[in-house]
This record gives sequence, structure tokens and C-alpha cells, in this order.
Amino acid sequence: MDLRFTDDEIAFRDGVRAFLRENLPEEIRKRLVDGEYMVKDDLVRWSRILNEKGWAVPHWPAEYGGTGWDPMRQYIYLEETQKFPAPQPLAFGVNMVGPVIYTFGNDEQKKTFLPRIANLDDWWCQGFSEPGAGSDLASLKTRAVRDGDHYIVNGQKTWTTLAQYADWIFCLVRTDPDAKKQEGISFLLIDMKTPGIEVRPIVTIDGGREVNEVFFTDVKVPAENLVGQENKGWDYAKFLLGNERTNIARIGISKQRVARIRELAAKEMSGGRPLIEDERFREKLASIEIELKALELTQLRVVAADAKRGNTGKPDPASSILKIKGSEIQQATTHLLMEVMGPYALPYRAENGEGWNEPPDGPDYAAFAAPGYFNNRKVSIYGGSNEIQKNIIAKAVLGL
Repeated sequence: MDLRFTDDEIAFRDGVRAFLRENLPEEIRKRLVDGEYMVKDDLVRWSRILNEKGWAVPHWPAEYGGTGWDPMRQYIYLEETQKFPAPQPLAFGVNMVGPVIYTFGNDEQKKTFLPRIANLDDWWCQGFSEPGAGSDLASLKTRAVRDGDHYIVNGQKTWTTLAQYADWIFCLVRTDPDAKKQEGISFLLIDMKTPGIEVRPIVTIDGGREVNEVFFTDVKVPAENLVGQENKGWDYAKFLLGNERTNIARIGISKQRVARIRELAAKEMSGGRPLIEDERFREKLASIEIELKALELTQLRVVAADAKRGNTGKPDPASSILKIKGSEIQQATTHLLMEVMGPYALPYRAENGEGWNEPPDGPDYAAFAAPGYFNNRKVSIYGGSNEIQKNIIAKAVLGL
């Protein structure tokens, strides 16, 4: 298998790089380089620049606004935007509910929602996890009872990322409590402005408020917002989770962070010389770079196999391998970045700025090292915990 880029693919990559240099506002890029939290307005602004170019949803079918790129060009585009770095699209719309709608939704749902997702006119969040229904998602208890041309929804979702901004939420709800737990679930699209919905923030260890609890009390949802068939939501959820794990290795993000570590380690001093000259530090950095190169080659093999096999509609079990190693490398890079900052990383700035009434110790960029480190503890959990991914590999890859 030849994993080298062709001349056409290299030309495509150069075109992506040129577009990013010419179109991404520098103030947005700087915030990402410094490790700051992404501002909603920045993501909306960049999403609309991409949509005008026709690149907002590159992996969607062309009939719904996609680019028609093959898997290798999609991979190149993703890596280049992550390395630059540029804001990544709102995954809940672009990578999750959008593909569910164009695959299983009706024509009216496609017409209504897909263009708005591409232009980020609607901010989506994901209503899957519940207290007591995380890894065992099929145990969810949020109920939806049909009442004429509406469903009445009652229950609770938790760890709902960015729900405070959301216009819509896609939810798994139980519509047949007497059926086997996987067979009694439906997939609903719910307007977050509907009476009876309450969002409560959860303050995380990094001081951020990106996750929330969402409560539903007698929420009336039009029956026309049911995606596909009633009680078939578990099938759609498996499809969605397969898409969520696609490109979850985030190789470009790790490459950008490694480059940032090298840059800052050349500035920070240790023992009277730049930290980058310390042999033990260089060993740690080299170890990460070697693992990252191995991950990149594995990702390329998966992409090449996808291109050869064509779209089967089923997730590649190898995505679980990419998810495990990708999340481990992401966590290792944030750990090493903390080491570069040393004691300057200890006082950190919370997302909402609370408690920050003193000038920062050390360089400004040190203020975001600790929040980034703590926030990245989650990457080995979301998208299916690494422990669950190992079970998938044992079953689907090793046949155990």
C-alpha cells in the first residue's frame, strides 16, 4: 500500500493552506494557538466563511452541500485545518445530527435543517447521556409519550456539551418501556426554546462551563420531529457514534501542539539553558513524536482502505484503535506543555474569568496550560470510553 500523497493531492493540500492563510482571521487563530477557549462568535464567523467557500460540510454528499472529495482529500483538509490551527466545525451539527438527518430523515427535515447546520444558523447539542446511562446508554430513562400529533417528553440529560448556546437538541428517548431496552428508543429533534426545558451548568475541573444538565418537564415535541421510525432510534444512534469516532484521532491537533511545545521550550529556561536542550525533555518529546507518526500511518492506512472499499455505511472497527491512541497522545501533549510552563502553569484562568483579579505570573500563554491539561482528561472518555473501545477491538478485530 503506497501511502504517499499524489501530485494532485499535494496541490490540493497547498490550496487548503493558501485558503487558510488568506481567510482565517488572525485574532481567531491566535486564540487557538494560545490554548484559549473558543468563543461562539468566532466559530459562527469561521463556519460562514467556510460555507461561502463550499467547505463547511466537506464529508457530506454533494447533494446536501458537501464537496464530493474522496476520503484522502477529506483527511488532508482535516489535518491542515487542525494544524494551522483553525476552529473545528460544531461536531454536534456537522458530524452527528446532520448525517443522521440526510441518511434517515424525511425530505422536509433535510430541507429544513441541513442548510442551517452548514451555515451554523442553528447551534445543536447532543442529548444522549443521562445519570445512570453513560457507557450503558441503552439504559436511558427519558420518556416520550405520544399524544396526538405531539410527544410529551420528561426526563434528564447530563454532560450536555455547549447546551447553554443551543437552539436545538437531538435526543434519544424511550418510547416503548416494555420492549427490550435497545428496541424501545426513538430519535427526536427538540427545539431548546420549548417550554419545560431547563439548562443547568456543570462547573468542570478546569473552571469551565461547557457541560450542562438538561431537564425536560412535560415538553411538547411535534411528532414530525421524529427522525426515521419510532423505536428505531438505537440504530440511528449507533450510526451517529460511528461518525463521531471518525477522525477522532485528531492528528492535526496533536501535531500543532507538538510544534507549540517546541516553540515554547526554546523560550523557557531550565538550568541556565533553553528547556529544549535538556536531554530528558527531548526524550519525552521524541517519544510522543514517534507515537504520533505511527498513529498518522495507521490513520492513512484506514483512509486508503476506506477509499478502496467505498462507503459501506458501517464504521471501521479500526476507528476504535485510532480513538484510543489519539486520545492518549492528546493527553500526553497537554502534560508535556504543562511541564514546559513549570510553576507558571499553576495559577490558571477559568473560562468565565472568575477569581482572576491578579496579573498573571509568567508569560500570558502560561495561563491556559492548566485548563487545557484538565479539560483533555475527558478525551479518553467521550466518543466511547477507551475501555469500551478495547472491548470493540477484542470483538470486531480480534474475534474474541
